[in-house]
Amino acid sequence: MVQLSDLQSLFGHRFEIEVNVEVDGDVVSGRLMDRMGDTNAFIVDGIPRFVSGASYADSFSLQWNMFRSTQLDSKSGRKLSFQRFWEGTKWKPKDIYGRHILEAGSGAGRFTEVMLDAGAKVATFDLSEAIVANCQNNRGRGEVTFFQADIYDIPCADDRFDFVFCYGVLQHTPDPDKAFRSLITKLRPGGRISIDYYLKHNRLDPFNQPKYFWRRWTVDMQPQKLLSFIRAYMPVWLPFDTCIRRIPFLGPKILGFLRIPCWNYLRSGLTPQQRLEWAILDTFDALSARYDVPRTLDEVHRMVQQIPELDDIDVFYGSNGVVANARRR
Repeated sequence: MVQLSDLQSLFGHRFEIEVNVEVDGDVVSGRLMDRMGDTNAFIVDGIPRFVSGASYADSFSLQWNMFRSTQLDSKSGRKLSFQRFWEGTKWKPKDIYGRHILEAGSGAGRFTEVMLDAGAKVATFDLSEAIVANCQNNRGRGEVTFFQADIYDIPCADDRFDFVFCYGVLQHTPDPDKAFRSLITKLRPGGRISIDYYLKHNRLDPFNQPKYFWRRWTVDMQPQKLLSFIRAYMPVWLPFDTCIRRIPFLGPKILGFLRIPCWNYLRSGLTPQQRLEWAILDTFDALSARYDVPRTLDEVHRMVQQIPELDDIDVFYGSNGVVANARRR
């Protein structure tokens, strides 16, 4: 749930807050009325909803509610999200303890969990219904507010957050540069931002190339139908994919020739059943997203450099491709 004081702190600069149902200090339902226009938002099951209706992120609603706990470290028993977060951001737990973080595009909350466990105060949002899965996973874990919103119109006050975190998101938006600029406005002077971005390869790659070969057809499929198809072939194909990957030198060439999409976490430490679930999840993610626009490291660097408010820029290969960290002047 969300407390009235948190709503006023995050959204009070722009919205009048009307509480309909409150239980033990938590707002269960209500309305936020925009002082600057006619855009009203509703609080449903403790989650402020600043968007409604269909969007380009609808496949993520299915994905993250279907695989709600798959990537949570607390469920997998591994530290895959933990390692990716700290290695990518280069922040330290002491840096974010007690500090305000805005998380854009939370999915089911794999990184929300990491930040809350480090003692951060997190405001986390997603355009899709994935925010429901995140709320179910992380409600009560720490100081956190969940809300559903558009990255191009983030309802929080400008210059408010000590940190902004956005992994696995920008390449899936219609205008990544505009989305990135929107995030910067929420960062206070001296605050830090960390993003990652899919890497664009200059040659055919055995891991990434099949995705872009098949996306010509899969993007327009009904998400549920596509997921059913992946669920059907993955248990059969994953063992073959694993065997081929183990062939020295020839494995990648064979997989590149076959062009069968399969995200295989072979050396991750996951159990065989977990690897199957992750393979289904990430293959669906790769084939279903409406937008998927990778960039080279240099292109990501230029995207960050063009923001005059940023300095201390660090762009490197990592996470899901390329990571960019910076500080707002």
